[in-house]
Amino acid sequence: MKNTVNRRSLLKSSLMTLGGMALAPHISMGAFQNASFSVDEKNRLYYSPLLREHFLDERPDVMAMAARLNANENPYGPPESAKKAVIDAVSGGNRYSWRELAVLVDKIAKKEGVDTKHIMMGPGSSDLLEKFALVMFMNGGNIVSADPTYMSLIRVAESVGAKWKPVPCTKDWSHDLKAMEAAIDKDTKMVYICNPNNPVGTITDSKALMDFCSRVSEKVPVFIDEAYLELAEGTGAVSMVSLLKEKKNVIIARTFSKIMGMAGLRVGYAVALPSTLDQIQKITRGGMGISHTSVLGAIASFEDTEFQAMTKKLNTECKEYLYENLKKLNYKYITSYTNFVIFPINMDGKEFLSKMTAKGVMIRTFDINDKPWCRVSMGTMDEMKLFVKALGELS
Repeated sequence: MKNTVNRRSLLKSSLMTLGGMALAPHISMGAFQNASFSVDEKNRLYYSPLLREHFLDERPDVMAMAARLNANENPYGPPESAKKAVIDAVSGGNRYSWRELAVLVDKIAKKEGVDTKHIMMGPGSSDLLEKFALVMFMNGGNIVSADPTYMSLIRVAESVGAKWKPVPCTKDWSHDLKAMEAAIDKDTKMVYICNPNNPVGTITDSKALMDFCSRVSEKVPVFIDEAYLELAEGTGAVSMVSLLKEKKNVIIARTFSKIMGMAGLRVGYAVALPSTLDQIQKITRGGMGISHTSVLGAIASFEDTEFQAMTKKLNTECKEYLYENLKKLNYKYITSYTNFVIFPINMDGKEFLSKMTAKGVMIRTFDINDKPWCRVSMGTMDEMKLFVKALGELS
């Protein structure tokens, strides 16, 4: 059972004025700002049949927190090269940035091995997910995805009349590709795959996913959200962008928020068939929302491969440190291919969230299949040590 909560009423409640803004910022942002939100009978945010999120009754002083490990941000960025580029770009802020944006698009197209006509820019990849949802589902239909998964595209699709067909993840928390394909029907307008998947951090076998996308995209578009792919270690971290060379109807989203450390500067892009992008850009233009300073910062971050390599290395080191200590504390984590780790906890999720916040550590807590889980983002090593210390004190 779930109850609908309108944002305007939330403004007068603890969800919006206190914990919601700090620990559930998506409640008040983007395409959701005038939408209704649901809580279940246990007063948890209702995301899906399998996923709920806890929130605090009182908003903490975010700036006073010792470790902000709740938003999957890059703790090392932006790189110094991007900081300088942003500062230098301010004086040109009175001009539109079409020429500079074209330079960035050229660089991205070369990296992805496609023509520039395959690229659509946006202020972060979430903005592009929402734009695709608004355009592709304005006349209804349904969307197939995993459960749990990242909800931005799905929620916007639902807001304009789409139906969501969630397919539970497999026992190893990867996408159940066979069941997802079986869920496609005559009304399906898109299959959405977040790989690596948020909030569980898993990656789906690249060969199986490539075969799935190649085959299914002949029926309906397949949107692959690769926001975390550049952080993934191992041979399985394979982008689906090569399918565009075979003219498959796939859409790949990437972001500058993670490995390039630009979450607050908002730059992302989608790679797709020109005909698919034409469909979206007849309604809305992606590049219009990116500021001059962000474009110049993105060019610098894109070229700063040393910073990207450092981020990936330190991210992996922090995960290995966390894994080692979770084992010592008898927690069974899900192996992550991202910059966060999720693991089941032996305490009510809201109580755990409250106690960790009291120790100056911001994390997220979910109930998956009605069992409590903690999701912790990778911070600096010092921040991870603070988290491990706090976790040990609660164990």
